[in-house]
Amino acid sequence: MRNLNRIGVALLAIAGLSRPGAAQQSAAPVAISIDVAQPIGPMPPVWAYFGYDEPNYTYMPDGQKLLTELAALSPGPVYVRTHNLLTTGDGTAALKWGSTNAYTEDQAGRPVYDWTIVDRIFDAYVSRGMKPIAQLGFMPEALSTHPVPYRHHWQPGDNYNDIYTGWAYPPTDYQKWGELVYQWVQHSIARYGAAEVKTWRWELWNEPDISYWKGTAEEYYQLYDYSEAAVHRALPAAILGGPETTDPRNE
Repeated sequence: MRNLNRIGVALLAIAGLSRPGAAQQSAAPVAISIDVAQPIGPMPPVWAYFGYDEPNYTYMPDGQKLLTELAALSPGPVYVRTHNLLTTGDGTAALKWGSTNAYTEDQAGRPVYDWTIVDRIFDAYVSRGMKPIAQLGFMPEALSTHPVPYRHHWQPGDNYNDIYTGWAYPPTDYQKWGELVYQWVQHSIARYGAAEVKTWRWELWNEPDISYWKGTAEEYYQLYDYSEAAVHRALPAAILGGPETTDPRNE
C-alpha cells in the first residue's frame, strides 16, 4: 500500500507539471497529507488495457508472444480491443487493415456466417486469461451502402483519409446487421460459455465522430439500437457500452 501511495503522489505531481503553462504560473504551495498506514482499498489496474487496428496479427507468432508478455504484466485480466472484427477479406494482415470474413452472402442474398478467423483471435485472448472488448465493426462488404472501394492499401506517407473506404458506411439492411450481431454473441456463448462472455465488454464501432463512420449521427443511433437489441437478446447480462470517440465535445 505504501508503494501505491507513493505512485499516487508522483502521478499528482506529474499531472501538475504537465499542465500547459504550469512552469510559468506562480501558485500557492499545496500540502498533501497521506497516512500510509491506513489502507483505503485496492487499486484496480485501470491501465491493464490495450488496443490495435490489425486483428490478424493476433494469432501470428510475434502477436502471440506479445500477448503472453502483456498478460503477465498485470495481476488482473488485461482487456484487449481490436478493430476490423467484422470487416470482409481473406485475413491478410496489413497496416491499418484487418479482416475476418465473418459475414458474406450467397447468390440469393442469404447471410453466410464464418467465425473461423474471429475464433482464432478470441482463442488467443481467452486462453491467456485476457478479456475482449469486442468491437462491433466494421461494416461487411455485402452490407455496406457504399462497398466500392472496400479494401485499402494504405502505407506510411499516404493520405490518412485513404483508409476510410466501404467498411465505414451504414448497412443496407439494419435487420441483417442486427442478426449478424446476435449470431456473433450466440456463437461466443456456445464456444466460451455464458459465464465467460458475461465478463467481456462490447462496443459499437470506433470513433464515429470522425471519418470512421461515414453515416449520419441518426444512422449511428439506429445502428446502436439494433446492436443493443441483438446483444441483449442473445445475452441479457452482456455489458455493452458506447463507442470510443476522439473528442467529447464533438456532436
